Amino acid sequence: MRLAMVLGIVALGGAALARASDAALPDAALGRELATLAAGGRVAIAGEEIVSHVALPRLYAALGGGRLWQDPARFATLKQVVAESAGDGLTPADYHARALERLGSAADAGADLLATDAFVMLQYDLYLGKVDPVTIEADWNVPRRRLREGPALEFLTQALRNGEIRESVARVRPNHWLYEHGRAALARYRGIEAAGGWGTVAKGPKLEPGGVDARVPSLRRRLAASGDYAGAPSDSTLYDAALVEALKVFQRRHLLSDDGEVGPTTLRELDVPVSARIDQIRLNLERGRWVLHEIGDGDLVVVDIAGYGVRFLRDHHTIWRARAIVGQRYRQTPVFGAQIENIVFNPTWTVPPGILARDVLPQMQRGENALAHKKLKVFTRDGAPVDPATIRWADYTVQDFPYVLRQDAGDENALGHVKINFPNPYLVYLHDTPSRSLFDKSQRNFSSGCIRIDRPLELVELLLADPVRWNAAAIKAAVDAGTTRTVELTRKVPVLLIYWTADEDPDGRLVFKRDSYGRDARLLRALDARFRFGTRPRL
Repeated sequence: MRLAMVLGIVALGGAALARASDAALPDAALGRELATLAAGGRVAIAGEEIVSHVALPRLYAALGGGRLWQDPARFATLKQVVAESAGDGLTPADYHARALERLGSAADAGADLLATDAFVMLQYDLYLGKVDPVTIEADWNVPRRRLREGPALEFLTQALRNGEIRESVARVRPNHWLYEHGRAALARYRGIEAAGGWGTVAKGPKLEPGGVDARVPSLRRRLAASGDYAGAPSDSTLYDAALVEALKVFQRRHLLSDDGEVGPTTLRELDVPVSARIDQIRLNLERGRWVLHEIGDGDLVVVDIAGYGVRFLRDHHTIWRARAIVGQRYRQTPVFGAQIENIVFNPTWTVPPGILARDVLPQMQRGENALAHKKLKVFTRDGAPVDPATIRWADYTVQDFPYVLRQDAGDENALGHVKINFPNPYLVYLHDTPSRSLFDKSQRNFSSGCIRIDRPLELVELLLADPVRWNAAAIKAAVDAGTTRTVELTRKVPVLLIYWTADEDPDGRLVFKRDSYGRDARLLRALDARFRFGTRPRL
């Protein structure tokens, strides 16, 4: 539930939230505008429509019905925090920045109303995000922050009553190091843009270490501008060792193979303009406002879909990380949250409906022996074995297929030696894999939606959290036994699957990831869209 929605449904009792002595004196002109809003009418001030048309009448009522911004210092602080919202990747114009600047002061009722609207909307967006994630991510099910009605309204009334404009804005931001580092990165990249950005490196043949090329000086300047090269400026055309190492840093920051060669893929990333990287940081600050509030104390597993990785967090700190393989572009790993409940050692693998429909059934209908290739056995839904030669494969679709296809546990099982279960409607889970060589790829979207993880037994040890019964040796023994065994976690651990295209590596360096699912452009359009009356929930 959004903050302003809460304000819109709270039944206010002014005496419950504000002492009469604290309340501002009622203002007749302001009261007329508020009455128009309360009746569902539209109010425009200095060419800007009031968006919080439900919340504002109730908020002013809680504060006595008088003006809130007559103090010039308070109004100036509001204008400052609105301007500073750009540092969060937001757009100050969304919060009436130009109109507030033109007005100069809240000298009349309309200006006062406009200022309060800006204040409420800015709090709203910093607390929950400007864009509703369910409109961007089709599978989104991560619970939004819960707001109790009375305290939510009291927070705003106290901030306005006490003049805590800047302090309240700071308190509603995500209190997480990743968000703060994102804000710092945004400021840094805007500084690069203000200084002229970085140039491009011309196309040409692959540039290899030790080579001589007229493009080397532009490569050196490009890497110096982004902070990857710290050496002295030079017009040398020799692609020397120091510049090669700088390029390797750049490649690692962009999830490329760090071979030190300037080939087509590396060149494409080098030539992405700084303005696009600024937008990429902004998008992930918005994603941070969606979820980082919820990353609190305790254990949490985070699947970084765009970064092909998985992390185990404890009390905000990453204590373990590993490479991951995620869904292909057309079999995307969904974004959602769940609870890890159990571990399955030596799992069998039952073909899920999606793979049955897209792969196995069409292959069998074409006469390809997918069962033999994948070492699958056929069973009735009651578990009785079936001879596949007796099945008329062409007669079935995935909707009416009456059999179960299963792969036995073992070294060649698609799930490897361990499966980590968290019930969800997408039939997605974490698991081991026999295809270890794929972890060496820089871009790892090869699965059908589930997440294959490197070094999974280390994660299992963290999840089971029992150094006596389930230490590394005991876990290895359970795998070596070869029998299928399910172990319930004594305490469920939350897991969050997120799509994050910019964050930090273990060394604190800013990492940009390829938008392999094509989601950034849609989110950017929504983030940059202007508010219109009736286009947001009832604020």
